[in-house]
Amino acid sequence: MTEASAPAAAPKMESLRLTTAIQRGEQSITELALRKPKAGELRGLSMQELMNARISAVLDILPRITTPPITQQEADNMEVEDVANASGIIIGFFMTALQKHQIERALNR
Repeated sequence: MTEASAPAAAPKMESLRLTTAIQRGEQSITELALRKPKAGELRGLSMQELMNARISAVLDILPRITTPPITQQEADNMEVEDVANASGIIIGFFMTALQKHQIERALNR
């Protein structure tokens, strides 16, 4: 007897409103959705470098987890503040609920 597998949960997504739009021909991308990466999408990357917001690691992961998908060149040409905001979102994907709660408590003091 086999058990039916439970439906897969929707991937965790976070929105990033860009301070400077990505221009793709006549298309102007002003917002990206970042999806929590799966293990295979981290291949070749260091989780520690992502947690430390190392720019090269963040730029490498962005084309793998953005909607609409962006190219490596588009990631490389993003504004610094947009990459910094993306880094914060990515770090949040790896934090436990307890860590997030502790940060929220510290910020609300």
